[in-house]
Amino acid sequence: MSNISFMSVNNVMSNNIFKQIFIDYWEIFKKKCNRYNSVYYENVITKMLNCGELFFGYSLYVCGYCGMTEKKVAFSCKSSFCLSCGKVYTDNWSSHLSEILHPGLSYRHVVLTMPEDLHLYFYRSPGLLLSELMELSVICLDDLLKTVRKQKLKGGYIVLLQTYGRSGEYNPHLHIIMTDGGVNKKTGRWVDLGYFPYKVLHKKWQYYLLKMLKEKINTLEVKKIVSLMWKKYKKSGFVAHIDKGSVPRDCKNLAKYLGKYVVSPPISLRRILNYDGKTVTYWYMSHETEKKEVVTVDVLTFIGRMVQHILPKGFKRIRYYGLQATRTFEKLKGVVFRALKCIGRAVKGFFRKVNRKSYRELYREFSGNDPFLCSKCGGEMILWEIWHPKYGIIYDELEYLEKRSKYKDLYDELFKIKRDEHEFQLGASDSGRIRNNGESSVLQLSLPFL
Repeated sequence: MSNISFMSVNNVMSNNIFKQIFIDYWEIFKKKCNRYNSVYYENVITKMLNCGELFFGYSLYVCGYCGMTEKKVAFSCKSSFCLSCGKVYTDNWSSHLSEILHPGLSYRHVVLTMPEDLHLYFYRSPGLLLSELMELSVICLDDLLKTVRKQKLKGGYIVLLQTYGRSGEYNPHLHIIMTDGGVNKKTGRWVDLGYFPYKVLHKKWQYYLLKMLKEKINTLEVKKIVSLMWKKYKKSGFVAHIDKGSVPRDCKNLAKYLGKYVVSPPISLRRILNYDGKTVTYWYMSHETEKKEVVTVDVLTFIGRMVQHILPKGFKRIRYYGLQATRTFEKLKGVVFRALKCIGRAVKGFFRKVNRKSYRELYREFSGNDPFLCSKCGGEMILWEIWHPKYGIIYDELEYLEKRSKYKDLYDELFKIKRDEHEFQLGASDSGRIRNNGESSVLQLSLPFL
């Protein structure tokens, strides 16, 4: 193992410790843990390791003024497991969120958890249970609205699955942004959720979760654990937290508020303090003490803590239900607007759209420099070539300019022919008018606009 790397906090910024750990030990880990020795996991890890490497694909930029400077920008993997792409994913989701919140509505943040005794079953059967867990949360909250307000209401829910706790352990739980009330299905009026005893939610969540487990995994072991959970949490129910107030109304603050709950890796580079080739040292913020706790684990344990949070292929970690359903969102906007109007509530303000940041903007934020200004003359860099490892060159500026020139020549030639035809038909007396109005004739040609 002489090629194993040593990296400390001093060179975190210049080297990706997270990547290096997987470069050194992934092959060893997957042989020891057969669960992860599959094509799917191999593809996820390979994608992360290739992120930012030129052989993974790149865009070539050239100075459009002096032509002396070239810059290759490597493709990113856009994987939720990649620490480098995590912030971009969070920013993009925050932008998307700002587009799908209903104007005039307040939202509340709900957290639904489960006892540690149940974590193992979700780890063993993630494909079977995690989707059910997300669906179950909506059924539970719909039931809560009905119980508290004594009427059937249609609420809106954005459900986010997290599988990790602060130290990286397996801890499946849900973060939910729910509308602070719902639309009465009969009258079409809006009804606020208002105050309710939190114990109601605790008991309902316990009931639905244990019922689902018993139905989905019909074994003696599960029957015993379900029975134990009923006895152990007979009075309190399962932990379910709901914010007393609504989440921030301003979109910028809302995005910041939700950022830590969005799809992101279970750790960040800044939390990894040291890697000596055998162990990894990192810190996390303790729930109990609200202070930093530093832990050191062997490298295979660290890799295991990270890869156990890779979800099944095609799994949607963020889902939208009820009034927040994305497919019918535009239609539901009208439903919400009319429901609020029924109770005389004016729709004041809106959630301002947060635009997605480009590579250029993100680079400026990180380094303070503009990546697309020539280092020699200060001129603007232009896209010159795009290369893909599978398809080769998929964009070439010279080829594009040649095509553009070819079309322009054809365009001019056809315009001349059309003009001559008009002049011949209408006679010399009308030729001036045809020249002036030649544009109307050209628009009839099936050619690209340049």
